[in-house]
Amino acid sequence: MRTRLLKAGPESLADHEVLEMMLFLALPRRDTKPIARALVTRFGSYAQAIAAPVAELLTVEGLGESGAAALKIVQAAALRLVKAEVIYRPVLNHWDRLIEYLTAVLARERIEQTRVLFLDHRNRLIADEVQSSGTVNHTPVYPRELVKRALEHHATAIILVHNHPSGDPTPSQEDIAMTREIKQAASTLSIVLHDHVIIGNGKWVSLKRLGLL
Repeated sequence: MRTRLLKAGPESLADHEVLEMMLFLALPRRDTKPIARALVTRFGSYAQAIAAPVAELLTVEGLGESGAAALKIVQAAALRLVKAEVIYRPVLNHWDRLIEYLTAVLARERIEQTRVLFLDHRNRLIADEVQSSGTVNHTPVYPRELVKRALEHHATAIILVHNHPSGDPTPSQEDIAMTREIKQAASTLSIVLHDHVIIGNGKWVSLKRLGLL
């Protein structure tokens, strides 16, 4: 597999083979092939395996903490790579890359998570923070705390983002009402809410594009 990887590139390897090679670095004295196959069988794909919660990874026979840590560090590295494509750039001019980043971060989350993108006066991304995490279908958001963080970052604009673990990004009435509440709270301090993006499974919606902002 190593020879194939070096000569033909990573596309020549199946999901379980990538996992097998990765785990061999963390578990050098183990046969990692059955562990890799068990991961794909349990979670469905390479991407789902590295995104799985640690508690669930530890239930896979033979993986252990070292193997689970290897998967999570690969996930962290992947997310940092896609974040590098948007950080400190004018995100409104690089919207496709922004959506790729947000999808990588949120599409496989099992619970709702609200993130806030803080932008400077040139609409460059200066920070991306988790504002709150909730349940499978609800996450609390506090406009006062959100605006306070924007001021601490010296941000002049924000983009609100959250995921729908159900996979359907259609905004709920609560999503719409919360968006308008945050927009009003931010505008009192001359902070612009550019958009509220909802990430689903392979789909996303923009409340601005839907005329709901």
